[in-house]
Amino acid sequence: MAAGVCFLILVGLAVLALGLIMNHYLPLFSKHSLLPRGTFGWPHPSNSVGHFLQDHCSRYGRVFKSHLFFSPTVVSCDQELNYFILQNEDKLFQCSYPKPIHGILGNKSMLVAVGDTHKRLRNVALSLVNTIKANPDFLDDIDTTAIQVLCSWKDKRQVIFCEEARKVLGLGPDDVQAREILKDFLTFMRGLISLPLYIPGTPYARAVKARSRISSTVRAIMQERRRVSVENSKKKNDFLDTLLRVDTLSEDEKVSFALDSLLGGYETTSLLMAMVVHFLGQSPSALQEMKEEHQEIRGMKQKDEYLNWEDFKKMNFTQNVVNEALRFGNIVKFVHRKALKDIKFKDYSIPCGWKVLPIFSAVHLDPSLHANALQFHPRRWETQDQACKKFTPFGGGSRCCPGSELAKVEVAFFLHHLVQNFRWSTNDGDHPIAYPYIEFHKGLVLDVESKLV
Repeated sequence: MAAGVCFLILVGLAVLALGLIMNHYLPLFSKHSLLPRGTFGWPHPSNSVGHFLQDHCSRYGRVFKSHLFFSPTVVSCDQELNYFILQNEDKLFQCSYPKPIHGILGNKSMLVAVGDTHKRLRNVALSLVNTIKANPDFLDDIDTTAIQVLCSWKDKRQVIFCEEARKVLGLGPDDVQAREILKDFLTFMRGLISLPLYIPGTPYARAVKARSRISSTVRAIMQERRRVSVENSKKKNDFLDTLLRVDTLSEDEKVSFALDSLLGGYETTSLLMAMVVHFLGQSPSALQEMKEEHQEIRGMKQKDEYLNWEDFKKMNFTQNVVNEALRFGNIVKFVHRKALKDIKFKDYSIPCGWKVLPIFSAVHLDPSLHANALQFHPRRWETQDQACKKFTPFGGGSRCCPGSELAKVEVAFFLHHLVQNFRWSTNDGDHPIAYPYIEFHKGLVLDVESKLV
């Protein structure tokens, strides 16, 4: 009996290996004669501008074929093709993340949804953003939280900024539930881009379990919020209350929405905030110019008066700094798509069913498109249009991030108080690392000196 089981296992493994080999090499015999140049080498872990992309671009050009995520793939580091892909969502291309990522994000996630389901979820997201923006307390809450976090630094010599940034965005480790979510969320992020093996102990398996625990915690928070709102007619009118009032989403979709918001609205925004603080610490001239801009804005307001939308619109240099951090830091590096039909673009074709991987970071760091591309230079945005094809930090088309403006406001308001009330320096060696996702391995440790009285 044992020998028979072993034989079946060996046969199964042989069939699996044969399937992988066939899947890998069959594209070599594609009928398409205009395929981009390239090689079907085995999947490579690099997905940012590094040796892999530099080597392939130098050998084959900015568009080349490869074999990534177990699929034949056209990789694009080309500005025009990237823009073409983004503008033809659900027409010629469709979001197509590898199946293992669905296991982490969940099938109800707006990030992996396609077609009419994605349109419905995106419309809800836009409605939520507009409702939050229209809330008169929204900007006051951002301002108040930023001040509270910075006041807690007053007697400190050193802070771990990535933790502090999450507090600014309302996800600080101040209670048991928040600590649980933060711990599980970091596990979730580490497994999001990892080898998709569901074996106990692997980053992927831990991420799937962490996602399940986060979902359970979020569901419990939602149930508690409903109970409190029934007993108390006064509502908070925050994101969660607004989400709970949406009657076009199922309970599972609301939980997924909350998780998507953690990924897009909290983690990505806190990383952007950390990037800005890191780059400003390396650029004294940009920091000084930002201080002067915010001192001028504060000089036109009463001592304890809150910031408003008009103040945000006056933060021109600050917005240039944020744009440059988005370009140079490349928080969102690439997206996954698949071709819905045979596509002819310029001198090459993309076969139906092939994956396409537009690399945003390659365009953002292309010296032929951005002068001194490997330098942090905020003043470039005084003459460069942030809506141009060569700058897509929040994606594009129907999948452009709906909360991008909210993220910029949150970062700008925090910087307003930071640059006027603190000096800081970064520790040597604590630089952003781009693999498996962008993070500061030490959490961006800052030596701080308060000017608060």
